[in-house]
Amino acid sequence: MAAKSIISRPVYGTLSPQPGKHHLFIADAEGALAISDMAARAPAGFFEGAEIVYIPDPGGKHVAALEALKPAQFHQAPSFASLLPRLTQTLSNAHMGLRLYLAGTEGLIGQAMQVALEAGIDHTSMQTEHRGSLARRMQCVHCKGITENVTTQPAICAHCGLLLLVRDHYSRRLAAFQGVCINAEDRSEMPPIEEAFP
Repeated sequence: MAAKSIISRPVYGTLSPQPGKHHLFIADAEGALAISDMAARAPAGFFEGAEIVYIPDPGGKHVAALEALKPAQFHQAPSFASLLPRLTQTLSNAHMGLRLYLAGTEGLIGQAMQVALEAGIDHTSMQTEHRGSLARRMQCVHCKGITENVTTQPAICAHCGLLLLVRDHYSRRLAAFQGVCINAEDRSEMPPIEEAFP
């Protein structure tokens, strides 16, 4: 019997070329491969009206492949926080019919989707494809701090230092999984920390 999925867990698909004049791609790390795979199925001239915003891994091994698609605009950013002003402005100036493609880590997809929804982009105009690391973006339910790239179970909150059980519950509003103190009754109780989300 298959394990029942958590209802709040996001479900990701596969990027596919959509009709339209304006296409905005936001990707990080291995998300570049999702764009490249989609490009192989896209009609000629598809990227002439496209903008690609990419956060590469150190070394930028997929940058050349994305540049080779010859998008109308190509931008690199060192982090999601650094691209946020540009993304916010691009989405606030977007015209009807913009197609948004999000690819890469769950943290990037969730945060970019959150910004797009706040800008009034309809969720039916967005496509997502998860690629690469399974690391989670986690919110501590105690101090409300966000810890990025959590790979262990339990995990230590980067803000208050509590040892947290990383729940499968996902908050779309926060674009983060919820972390709750695992040893609240006895802080000396220290379960082993193991890699869970590589």
